[in-house]
Amino acid sequence: MIPRRIRIGQIVPSSNITMETEIPAMLRARERVEPERFTFHSSRMRMTEVTKEQLEAMDDDAGRCAVELTDARVDVMGYACLVAIMSRGLGYHRDSQRRLQESAAAAGADTPVVTSAGALIEGLNALGAKKVALIAPYMLPLTKAVVEYIEHEGITVTDYIALEIPDNLEVGARDPRVLTDIVQDLDHQDADAVVLSACVQMPSLEAVQEVEDAIGKPVVSAAVCTVYQMLKRLGLKTYVPDAGALLSGRY
Repeated sequence: MIPRRIRIGQIVPSSNITMETEIPAMLRARERVEPERFTFHSSRMRMTEVTKEQLEAMDDDAGRCAVELTDARVDVMGYACLVAIMSRGLGYHRDSQRRLQESAAAAGADTPVVTSAGALIEGLNALGAKKVALIAPYMLPLTKAVVEYIEHEGITVTDYIALEIPDNLEVGARDPRVLTDIVQDLDHQDADAVVLSACVQMPSLEAVQEVEDAIGKPVVSAAVCTVYQMLKRLGLKTYVPDAGALLSGRY
């Protein structure tokens, strides 16, 4: 039997180097145990500094990227920037998803769209997490906007750490293993789950399972939640080896 071949499309900030690494890494790991096969395709929006002004300008360009990915007839489309969505207003991931789907439809394809912001909320809901603690690389005002956004969706943030790194390439160059140390300063005692990276640019995949095993509660990242939601929209088993509870296939 010829395996089902699936095209994964991503709308990516021009300085993001992580989603085109971690999304394929998860789905390549899945290929070792599941029959589907994946290819990966991106379109970029200009953004170098993680500021509200650059994030808004970048987000305004997302429709163009959706049309370009539609030309490749991708099977699912992921908007790979969490804070660009969350900084534009409470609940904005629904508006963004609808707008991008409309852009794709106008270009001739009924392509399902996932936003990393919406995927994080949906992933936490799937886990039944009512309270979370999180780590983000953003400056404090943007981190507070992310916390407010999550809490508006009915999930309490019990504690958070803002690393305050404005340069997006510097964020992408971080060693994910450092998160195993940083999480020790995060008060997650009352949290149902930990968001190890509330940012799709800050690498965390190599640390997700390790931290989950160490603290004994579900650990996710924005990238892990994005893969979970992509698999859901594709009608596939939500399983990736060693990527935390959300991608265990149980949800």
